[in-house]
Amino acid sequence: MNEPILMIRAKHAWNASNQLGVAGVQANVNTLPGLNTLGISSSRLDYAPYALNAPHTNPRASEILVVVEGTLYVGFITSTSGPNMKNKLFSKILHPGEVFVFPIGLIHFQFNVRKTNAVAIARFNSQNAGYNIIANALFVSHSSINDDIHAKAFQVDKKIVDYIQSQYDRVGLLLDNYDKPNSN
Repeated sequence: MNEPILMIRAKHAWNASNQLGVAGVQANVNTLPGLNTLGISSSRLDYAPYALNAPHTNPRASEILVVVEGTLYVGFITSTSGPNMKNKLFSKILHPGEVFVFPIGLIHFQFNVRKTNAVAIARFNSQNAGYNIIANALFVSHSSINDDIHAKAFQVDKKIVDYIQSQYDRVGLLLDNYDKPNSN
């Protein structure tokens, strides 16, 4: 079993030198097979100053996030359930030891509001929570969505869609450094 390796890896800061400034290590059924059938997983997240864990969903799990170090602004957006319903943002600034829950499948984010690093531990009620960055899903999809669809959905000119698409690394924003520890 990979447990001792994963425990050591999760103790150290991770290389957050990517466009959004956040990186981490996952303990899920893919990295720790002993979690199979247990219905749990975890991640350690390292945030550079002013880093953003971009709006994303975990399609197969609710998440509970505990701030270990630093200060994070976190939030999720409700889904609409009727014609008169509006999406609502639930957000909070978290300090070390404070906890926030993200319901399954809802768009959520974390933002480091300080010029110092931050660390958080996320726990999931699934052995494989999934991770779907909204911007990547829309603009970095392997089967690119037609620009006309984006332009109509966002009510913008196609030139703006092209500009947004040009800002993304086609390989992915967060996952490049997701499993690479700092050399320190």
